[in-house]
Formats: sequence, structure tokens, C-alpha cells
Amino acid sequence: MDEQFILRVPPSVAERIERLLNENPSSSSDDKSFDISFSEDGRTGTFVIGNDSFPVSLLDLPAVVESYKTYDDSVLIKSADIGQMIMVREPDDAAPDAVEYKHGLTPPMRDARKRRFRREPDLNPELVRRVEEDLLTITAGGTAETIDILIFSVYGLCM
Repeated sequence: MDEQFILRVPPSVAERIERLLNENPSSSSDDKSFDISFSEDGRTGTFVIGNDSFPVSLLDLPAVVESYKTYDDSVLIKSADIGQMIMVREPDDAAPDAVEYKHGLTPPMRDARKRRFRREPDLNPELVRRVEEDLLTITAGGTAETIDILIFSVYGLCM
């Protein structure tokens, strides 16, 4: 597996990166290099291209994205699972307030965690603890202390 990441940049930065990657290596330009460095927390940092720097954030994606590559334009080979994205922002843009990017990468994944995934159940922690203790007691060969027995009977209706 390759090591891969998703780098999301503003349109102006994307044009500069594309120009840098497509130009002749022998040509002279002040945008010759770009660099990403992260701060101590590992979630924020700086992206530098030429003499300009932009703030970055490392964000978790709501779902794992699979990456594929091909050698002959007909057979795809899975090369990585990507779960995080490096987002480059304009200097005046606000930093994300959460570590998870809630919208995914494509328009159908807009607010994906809220719309597509099951919600956490509302469980009473005391009830969970009691049930766990009862299950451990039963598996050890004992009897549960707090069992409620409900008896249902169903009568058929005749016409």
C-alpha cells in the first residue's frame, strides 16, 4: 500500500501548484517549492508555496475513501484507504471548529454523518452496568438478580 493523503486547496493555490508541476524543471521561477509543516498538536500547520504561506488543518473524513491506480488504463488496483484530509485555507478564512470534516469529498456526502449513519442510542449507563453484571453472573453459572419476567399470551380470534 502507498501512503497517500488528500490535499484540498483554494483555487488560486491549485493553479500555482499545477503551474509548478507542469513547468520545465530548468526554468526559473520564484514558486519553485512548496512545503507543509504541522505544529505540536498535529492538527494545524502552515502550507508554504513560494513566498506565500497559508494555514492548514488536518481533518478526519466521515467515511474511508479508497484510492485506486492503473498501469494499463483498464485494470484498477486498490492502492490505499484514506481517512484524513489536509485542508489549506486562505489566510482570512476561519479555522474549522471540529476535527472531523462533516461534508466528505463529494456533494452527495454533504453532512454525511448526520444523514447516512446510525445515531448513538440513548442508553441509561446504570441499566447497561446492571445488564453487564447479570450477563457475567449468568455466564459464570449463577442466576441473575434483576430479572423481570414478562408473560405474553396470544389468543386467536375465530369468526
